[in-house]
Amino acid sequence: MTIHPAPKSFAPESGALEALVAGHGRKDVLRFITCGSVDDGKSTLIGRLLHDTRQILDDQLVALASESRRHGTQGDELDLALLVDGLAAEREQGITIDVAYRFFSTEKRSFIVADTPGHEQYTRNMATGASTAEAAILLVDAGKGLTAQTRRHALLVSMLGVRHVALAVNKMDLVGWNETAFARIRADFERFAAGLGFVEIVAIPISAKTGDNVARPSGAAPWRAGPTLLEWLETVRPQPEAASAFRMPIQWVCRPNASFRGYAGLVAGGAVSVGDRVRIAPGSRETRIARIVTFDGDLQRAEAGRSVVLTFADEIDAARGDIVAAPEAPPIAARRLRARLFWTGENPARVGSSFTILIGTARAGATITEIVGRIDPGTGAPEPAATIATNDIVDVILALDVPVAADSYAANRSTGGFLMVERETTDTAALGLVTEAIEPREETREEDGVGLFAGAPASAPARRAVAGLATVAIAAGLGIDPAFAALIGLASLGVNEALARI
Repeated sequence: MTIHPAPKSFAPESGALEALVAGHGRKDVLRFITCGSVDDGKSTLIGRLLHDTRQILDDQLVALASESRRHGTQGDELDLALLVDGLAAEREQGITIDVAYRFFSTEKRSFIVADTPGHEQYTRNMATGASTAEAAILLVDAGKGLTAQTRRHALLVSMLGVRHVALAVNKMDLVGWNETAFARIRADFERFAAGLGFVEIVAIPISAKTGDNVARPSGAAPWRAGPTLLEWLETVRPQPEAASAFRMPIQWVCRPNASFRGYAGLVAGGAVSVGDRVRIAPGSRETRIARIVTFDGDLQRAEAGRSVVLTFADEIDAARGDIVAAPEAPPIAARRLRARLFWTGENPARVGSSFTILIGTARAGATITEIVGRIDPGTGAPEPAATIATNDIVDVILALDVPVAADSYAANRSTGGFLMVERETTDTAALGLVTEAIEPREETREEDGVGLFAGAPASAPARRAVAGLATVAIAAGLGIDPAFAALIGLASLGVNEALARI
């Protein structure tokens, strides 16, 4: 039976309700994900956490008992996985398909947990859940050990910036709480994860079915000293993101009347104050912040996570897709990106395949110009690849049809993460992380020595001069009068000069 406070204890004169709400408000919130291969017990684990932290009401327990008799896999016992698997198809097949978010709290902390599917077909849903997580519980079946999908999930968790991982070796009751089996799995994972950049890996032997080492210590493993899984969740301290420069991708130009023009967006990094100088990227346009407007009134300062409308001191052109940024550390206006992709599309891709890229609030055409390598989920090492297939993790170079302001994902998740979308169907083809936005100067150096202008000077005036002279030479070679050819060359120089000023 679940015990809850009596309604009269929350009488207005008692102040208990206000104290309860205030207490919850002071707790910090941890967002974490459960992941791992199919049938490793992720949904059962979350159901156990909800049950053992008394988050389930009595009528929910009665309904769960009825559902367990109809759809359960635990015989006459409660099937706690049904607390999370809500879709009819999930209950019929006994697997998780969609990402399910659940909320619970203890006296020390509040939690938002994403239960993600383990089946390879639904790996894209797992990546969605991991994209906002601060910590991860990676489940492994004690009888099976690490699988290819376990390793793939570990790679994705690392790729998306999660640095604290609990390796929960589940179903230990089925192997008799064998210490050797647990030690072997822990050693295998630590060896695989050595290059993934995790700050903390804590291995915990558990049984989600019986609750051992989940919320209460287990007497079945006297050889193990350490926290329970819940104790780890209550005490893990995700590293705060490094202080980043101010960023606000413009979502919307707000112009309710002729006397007001504002630029709405979510502050994605750093902070901004009234009077601060800012730059509009891509480009070098600069101005100062005149006002920071919100529904509740003007602010003097806005920090990351706050949605605001900014007004500028000068009449300056800015639009959706631009980024308002700190002028001393602006994002790079790039037409080429080095990126790591997790391929979710059903259609394969290769060099020359073109897509639409959505990064921040900007969109552009993107073409794969090079597949640097595919990451082997078994070893975590890159290997050559000519094509990209579903669930592949690959490093590529993308060419964009217009300059886009971007940061590396390590510097800013919002301005360094993107989606690639099929142009015809608008289906999501890949989740992407910018590893490097290639500066225009680098592009110039890379493109020098290619084609007609091989060996041409790197400076812009010199390149334009070479282009003009080449036009004269081509015209002369076609038998055109030399004087007319010279006019063509001058016109070419003028066009090139005009294009350079755009």
